[in-house]
Amino acid sequence: MKVIVLQASPLMDKGNTSRILTPFLDGLKDEGADVEVFCTEKLNIGRCKGDLGCWVKTPGVCFQSDDMSMLLPRLSRSDVWVFATPVYMDGMTGPLKTLVDRMQPLAEPFMEVFDGHNFHLMRETLPHGKIVLVANCGFWEKDNFDPLLAFVKAFSRNVRRDFAGALLRPHGPAMRLVAGETLKDIFVAAHAAGRELAVSGRISERLMTAVSREIMPRNEYIDMINTGFEHILKARGLR
Repeated sequence: MKVIVLQASPLMDKGNTSRILTPFLDGLKDEGADVEVFCTEKLNIGRCKGDLGCWVKTPGVCFQSDDMSMLLPRLSRSDVWVFATPVYMDGMTGPLKTLVDRMQPLAEPFMEVFDGHNFHLMRETLPHGKIVLVANCGFWEKDNFDPLLAFVKAFSRNVRRDFAGALLRPHGPAMRLVAGETLKDIFVAAHAAGRELAVSGRISERLMTAVSREIMPRNEYIDMINTGFEHILKARGLR
């Protein structure tokens, strides 16, 4: 199994998203998956210009010369795409959305009706595969992932890839506010999710729920966050 990971946290391996992503990828590797990680922070990818040249001038090829020229062939060869992102303003980070927009050359301009819905045809060079979401959010409630989750599921359907599951970590900063030993089960579940995906092609609801479990009561979490920022602002003479 070949896996391509699009890591969209600007903090990369030092962010809260990575704390769930890392054991998940370790689980995949333990089952023999070939995992390649790309951090959007290190990529040079311009926004889609919307000229449709990749459809009508140079089919399958964008006129822009940047890192998408390297990524598109890798995406076409990968069995699993992993989108890893913190939640920014109810969605994925801007660089990841820009990258997704630039996947336009993978599609054909022609349309069809599939499963009762209108879609673009995908190029023959893009085999069927799977998409997984790994995301972290600063807000306490899990439903803060709903807009992002809806987008990734819709995108998966549009590119004819199976949505294989989501590891969602609400109140992610709490992972740095409590003793590490109390979080062991979360990281164990993330690791098991990677192994499960490699073996069965999906992540079970049991493991997804385990990764998202409550770390601390909402009021306690809000108080800790507010107190922490109060101290920072006072130390900088801003309060």
